[in-house]
Amino acid sequence: MIQYNRDNMAELLRAHDINPTHQRIEIAYALFSRQEHLSADQVMTIVNDRHAETSKATVYNTLNLFLEKGLIREVIVDPSKVFYDPNTGPHHHLYEVDSGRLTDIKADDVRIEGLPELPKGMETVGIDLIVRVKRTA
Repeated sequence: MIQYNRDNMAELLRAHDINPTHQRIEIAYALFSRQEHLSADQVMTIVNDRHAETSKATVYNTLNLFLEKGLIREVIVDPSKVFYDPNTGPHHHLYEVDSGRLTDIKADDVRIEGLPELPKGMETVGIDLIVRVKRTA
């Protein structure tokens, strides 16, 4: 696994055609150094713990840019909860409803069968599976 630091964040951003500003580097570092699924608010808290200068708008705009450039994935577990995932490879997710924790499930650990026939001229480009779990009483 790659060890992410602020120095190689600039290289990662450039590799995705993103101009590596100070704030973009800090936002990327917050995501990639932890290799966790973070909400925009969590990213902002992490970045502002180090440099209290990044606005909510900047965080959202940067995350949207990262999404557009394929640097991260967006995982919507329900309409009010969106996570940003630095793992863009094929995988699925396990969402713990009680704790709000989201973890990866290896794509090879899941078998999906019985997909519907696709309309003419269409092909499957991906399947995003979220398994929602909660603690039993």
